[in-house]
This record gives sequence, structure tokens and C-alpha cells, in this order.
Amino acid sequence: MKIWAAMLECNVMAPDFPTSPVYRGRFAPSPTGPLHLGSLVAALGSWLHARARGGEWRVRIEDVDRTREVPGAADAQLEALRRFGLHWDGEVVRQSDRDGLYQAALEELLGRGLAFECHCSRSDLEPAGGIHRACVASAPRDIPAIRLRVPDDTVVTFDDAVHGHLMQRLDAEVGDVVLRRADGCWAYQLAVVVDDAAQGITDIVRGADLLDSTARQIFLQRALGVPTPRHTHLPLILDDEGRKLSKSLAALPLDAADPLPALSVAWAALGQETGLVGGCGNVDGWLARATTAFDESRLPRGAQPSPHRTT
Repeated sequence: MKIWAAMLECNVMAPDFPTSPVYRGRFAPSPTGPLHLGSLVAALGSWLHARARGGEWRVRIEDVDRTREVPGAADAQLEALRRFGLHWDGEVVRQSDRDGLYQAALEELLGRGLAFECHCSRSDLEPAGGIHRACVASAPRDIPAIRLRVPDDTVVTFDDAVHGHLMQRLDAEVGDVVLRRADGCWAYQLAVVVDDAAQGITDIVRGADLLDSTARQIFLQRALGVPTPRHTHLPLILDDEGRKLSKSLAALPLDAADPLPALSVAWAALGQETGLVGGCGNVDGWLARATTAFDESRLPRGAQPSPHRTT
């Protein structure tokens, strides 16, 4: 397939599929600001999930949306991870360097009739609640969006280690999925699926705010013929008004000069027993103890997921 040929041209290693004994997880922050408590919970949770299994932990900067990037934020996030002792394996991958991979995937889907050009604006789709099931564009666009075709009655089911067996009626709840936006930027859904395949990610451990994206990513993985990783969605950290911390004024940067207090708060937010990591005076010792004590079965569900539970 074109996508695998593009990986070879870009010197991307052949992926290790989930059937491989090698565990490979990842943390993929967007460079829109400094690391905050919510992102530390996601980073620590995914790091512990990987290290407790003797696996690899990769870091990917998801800067595919250039319009939201804050200059210097990516480097600041990486430095914060170092100070919190969350060291990664291999080189840091940046989505801004991977246009060739995304283009190859898009051309493959277009060539197979699985994707199509769309000139619809948000206002065009407002009467349908923003869900695209047919093109109703009021005027052509200079650069059309590209969408993944979702057939009628498409139901995707999957298992999440925290939230159980889930399903989503993709055509009715999501509609045809945007792969490239009308402003020319790659859509998150395409970029993350291509990157996870290219990096051989076997386990996705991330915040529960992305649980709603999982079904459309699985559908796209099937369309591209790439493996589906295992999923674990971690609890979100909400402010006093119930908003996700990264969208709140309370999402202040962490004190990376004094990492142990924030690590302890993140550990508790992951539902772990606080007494098991007490008494450590340095980050490396704390993380070593946390890796041994980490209990996945204690991860809380947190906010209710958007997809419907079936069990």
C-alpha cells in the first residue's frame, strides 16, 4: 500500500503490530501551552502503563494544527517531562515533519473511493447538527475539505481497559470524517492514525476526553488496513465548574523545579494508593517505587464517556 511505501521513503521503521511481544506506548501533547496537571496525569499514566510492562514509551508532538501552536511550547513541554523524570525512548516525532505520510494515506483512500472532496461549510451543516451525510454546499471553496466516507448503519465496537465494552453508531453520531480541513491543515484523526501505525504503537493510554474519537480512528485504521492498538482512557482532571483543566483558567503550569508534589497529586488522580510511594526524596526513587506499585485495576472511570456502554 502507498502508506507503507511512504514510510520507507521517509525512513520510518516498519511498525511492530499489537501481536508483537514489544509493548510500545506514547504520550502525544499538542504544543498549545505549558504542561499542566491534566497533561501530567496523562503523561504519568501512560508512562507507568508502559514501564510496568517493561515496554517502550514514545513522545510525539502533535503540531499538525499550526494555527493553535504556541511558539516554544513544545520545547517547554519536553523540558518539563525531563524534570518530572518521564524520559522517553527513541527520538521525539513531530507531526509537522510528516506531511508525506499523511498525503500518501489520503491518496490511497481517495484512489479507492473511500474518501471524497467536500465544499460544505459549518453553516451548511448546521441544520444537520454538524453531521455530514451528503454534500449540501452553498458555494464552492477554493480548497475543499477531504472526508472519509462512512456508510449508513456503521457501528464500531471496541473494548477499553477502564470503560469496558463500548459502541458508537458512526454514521448517525459523527458522520463523514474530515481527513484534511478546508484550511489545508491535516485533521487530527488522520494524523494520529497514520502516526500510531508508523510508530508501531501497541497501546494507547490517554485522557477520557478522546474516548469519543476512538471509534472513528478504528474505522479509519480498518480502511487503511493498519492494526488497532489496545486502549486505556484515563480520568480527566476537571476544575470546580466541571470543565476540562486544559480549557480552564485554572490550567496553570506546573512547578517543574519541585516535581514530587505534582507527581503525588497525579498519582492520586490515577486512583493509586498514596501510601505506596511515600517517603521518597527524589524523582527517580519515586518513579521506581510507583512503577512497581502501579495497579491498572484501580484506574477510575472519571467523567462518563461519550460512546454508549453495552455492558
